[in-house]
Amino acid sequence: MLKKSSSKRRSWFGDFLAVLLLLLVVGGGGWFWWQEKHPQKAPPKSPLLAHVVERPAPVPKPKPPTPVVEVKPVAPVISVVLPTNVAVVPLPAPVETPPPLPPPVEPVPEPVAVVVTNPPLVSLPEKPAGEFPRRVANVLEAQIAMIRQGISPGPIDGAVGSQTRSAFTAFQASEGLLDTGRLDTNTRAALQLESAMLTTYLVTTNDLGRLQPLGKTWLEKSQQTALEYETILELVAEKFHAHPALIQKLNPGVDWSHVLSGTALKVPDAAYPDPADKASFVVIHLSGKFLEAFDAETNLLLHCPCSIAAKVEKRPVGELHVAVVAPHPNYTFDPAVFPESPEAQAIGRKLIIPPGPNNPVGVAWVGLDKPGYGIHGTPVPEQVGRTESHGCFRLANWDAEYFLKLAWVGLPVHVVP
Repeated sequence: MLKKSSSKRRSWFGDFLAVLLLLLVVGGGGWFWWQEKHPQKAPPKSPLLAHVVERPAPVPKPKPPTPVVEVKPVAPVISVVLPTNVAVVPLPAPVETPPPLPPPVEPVPEPVAVVVTNPPLVSLPEKPAGEFPRRVANVLEAQIAMIRQGISPGPIDGAVGSQTRSAFTAFQASEGLLDTGRLDTNTRAALQLESAMLTTYLVTTNDLGRLQPLGKTWLEKSQQTALEYETILELVAEKFHAHPALIQKLNPGVDWSHVLSGTALKVPDAAYPDPADKASFVVIHLSGKFLEAFDAETNLLLHCPCSIAAKVEKRPVGELHVAVVAPHPNYTFDPAVFPESPEAQAIGRKLIIPPGPNNPVGVAWVGLDKPGYGIHGTPVPEQVGRTESHGCFRLANWDAEYFLKLAWVGLPVHVVP
């Protein structure tokens, strides 16, 4: 009974809600229909406002034209954070560049004749270092190449000194080149290296057997069997026309105080050519301190540095002649020739000094027809080219030895200032 009564109540309540919802929908729809069919009219004006005349809407005044302002672009400001240890240096103010001046009007020069005295040589391609003949590559090769043509630069050292410049001048004159005294382009092109500049020399037992200490006084030297080389370095340097410092540089691993027989040494391959004939005349230049020998066609046979007398009055100028030719001479020490030497004055007599490369006149003596004067070698080739002799003309031993092959009794020798 209770369940049935509850079911009836729920059914009645649901019907009521449905009827109420239907009435709301019908009423809302009628209201919208009425508003659409009967719109509201505007309310009548108040009698108090009947005398007020409506004014037209004000016309706005025209605005003045906005002036046109030219705006130049401004570089943006960039904020840069620099490290604290960097100094900020302000840029300098820009400098206004003045307008370029019109080019000056140059007068047209009159045509002149140009004489070319030294035309450039034909440019030849470089050859590899192992191919010959080829042009020289540096001063050392140039010195060796000139010696092979009878032109001595003094002891070979690979440096450009006064004697090497003099040798370049001699070579340029012999080849008809412009005199520059330098290894310039034309000189380098004309100066050819026919074979490798270095060779290997093996020290022999004969080389070592020649060595002996040199006496310090004239009396000690007179008592020796020969005035030979003191060291193997001195012997090798003179044999190959080189400065001892260059021989040491070419052989950095050699202990020169203990050189044994069979030791292989790198040395310059420098030797004078075999002379085809004797010289026709000789010129000694006092100002340039060099000697030159020529053949009958004035071809240069020998150019080499030369020492001259320290005192001007001891320098003979003019034509002299060869009076005697002597290889490996001894030397007669005369105290009268050395008045400045206390030792010579203490000896008080003449001494005979034995021959050898360390003899005062070296390995060759070419006496002149002026008493007491001659052309000879010297025990110190590195000092050749100075004004230190008592009147004779000193050459390096290798130059004196070669000059001996060109000289003959009666050979004219012209000494020029």
